[in-house]
Amino acid sequence: MYSNEKYLLELLQESGLLTDRDIQGVASTKKPGESVLETLIKTGVVSDEQVAQTVAVNSGMEYVDLHGFEPHPSLKSLVPLEVAVRYKVAPLGTNGSALQVVVADPYDFETLDALPHVLQPEIEFFCSTPALIKLLQSNIYGNEAIGGSTVKGHGLDAAGDDAPVIKLVTNLLTEAFKNKASDIHIEPMEKDIRVRYRMDGVMVDIEHHPKRLLAAIIGRIKIMTGTMQLDEKRVPQDGRIQMNYNDKEIDMRVSIIPTSNGESVVMRVLDKSSLRLGLVDLGFLSDDQASFEELISLPDGIILVTGPTGSGKTTTLYACLNFINRPDRKIITVEDPVEYELPGINQVMVKEDVGMTFAAALRAMLRQAPNIIMLGEIRDMETASIAIQASLTGHLVFSTLHTNDAPSAVARLADIGIKPFLIASAVRAIEAQRLVRKLCGDCKTVSSLSDRELRSLGLDAAQAMDATIMGPAGCGKCRQLGYRGRMSLVEIFKIDDEVRSMINQQLTTPQLRKRARELGMRTLREDGVRKVLAGLTTADEVIEATMADSH
Repeated sequence: MYSNEKYLLELLQESGLLTDRDIQGVASTKKPGESVLETLIKTGVVSDEQVAQTVAVNSGMEYVDLHGFEPHPSLKSLVPLEVAVRYKVAPLGTNGSALQVVVADPYDFETLDALPHVLQPEIEFFCSTPALIKLLQSNIYGNEAIGGSTVKGHGLDAAGDDAPVIKLVTNLLTEAFKNKASDIHIEPMEKDIRVRYRMDGVMVDIEHHPKRLLAAIIGRIKIMTGTMQLDEKRVPQDGRIQMNYNDKEIDMRVSIIPTSNGESVVMRVLDKSSLRLGLVDLGFLSDDQASFEELISLPDGIILVTGPTGSGKTTTLYACLNFINRPDRKIITVEDPVEYELPGINQVMVKEDVGMTFAAALRAMLRQAPNIIMLGEIRDMETASIAIQASLTGHLVFSTLHTNDAPSAVARLADIGIKPFLIASAVRAIEAQRLVRKLCGDCKTVSSLSDRELRSLGLDAAQAMDATIMGPAGCGKCRQLGYRGRMSLVEIFKIDDEVRSMINQQLTTPQLRKRARELGMRTLREDGVRKVLAGLTTADEVIEATMADSH
């Protein structure tokens, strides 16, 4: 109710409105979750008007009696509804260039600091009771609008484009989109707020802001999601922001969690342009592209994409679906969550709280007679078993696994509980991948490989001499980083008759890997070497991304 109840109780005692006996008398009878001061007001020991007047006198604010106050219709435009509810305030009018606002708690310094940034710099504050302020809000905005403790807001105009914090947040979002950042991190530090973007997989420090702006920034982001509770700071919340910038739709997934320094925000930028990417855009060189396109055009079987979190597996699956999506094919996906809407494809979102698991969704999908199925991830034996049965009955199934390389996926499926003969019969190919940064095409410069890099990449000096080795320089287009965009390193493991026999014999992953290489499979590092020699990326990027890979 009030931010410093202990201090207020002392003030009321000093004013003669309360005694120790009054406080002790209600302390043992108050209801769970109810403060002592709330109980004192509810039982009539002290009135809320007396509390507000005492607070006003001691804070230097003027108390205003709102009984009978008739608000002018223009007040609604002075303070947006979302701001009024978020900060528990109401507009009274204007005095010259100053906005007059009534608050219930003069000691809520977070609100007093935030409002000049959310609304306008010059504000005159008045004090009244919480009940009277809520009544005034109802009279200004309407009973239905004020009925709940949360308010849904949408778009960029909820509090007027001139509000500094709105401009600040909008700029953070649009700059992230312009710079092709994948994530925006707004992190409360001990003394300030740090803003970082993740660009091409690397965290980049963008700017810092005063700590006093945190409440206003977080409040603005919550309003933009339209679903988050503005007054909830104790538990994590998730939401989504959709906005337009230069006729382009920006879609962001928002996560807010409480930390010791305040609420921390991560917004993932969902770039819909990635939906139109082909395999060549992802980094497949022409021979790997032709080989993989042939595999994903098969009529049935399972195609697996493997790699750690953040290695671009989902983007590769989308590129596969785009390549094979035709009007004569029915494609259904099961995802957790559905991040992008794919035209012409039926997409199902996992909702485990209502029983819509991957396995349940997959069973239901099979009754829809699809030609092609995409599972966001194979997580357990039940899902894997249904996916394999689907592939053996004429469906083409795409999915992902978390393994370090392509041959390891066979052992992973066996660990889940799938019998070797089913793995051998169902799986057509396994593609493993990693992401590395691409050199900026506008500023990359001729370079060379050190002896250490040559040894790590398994090259000799003659091979490097005949190649186009390039290095990062830095320019305005890449923010002086020398890199712009990312590409995949790929490893394609085809399951042919000989490999099927080896899987049935339950040979080890090293044995499978050795045979796969004899059959022509390039490892992740070998694919990276090709891209270093072509001047597309650097040795350091490839070495770091393929630390577990042998030459």
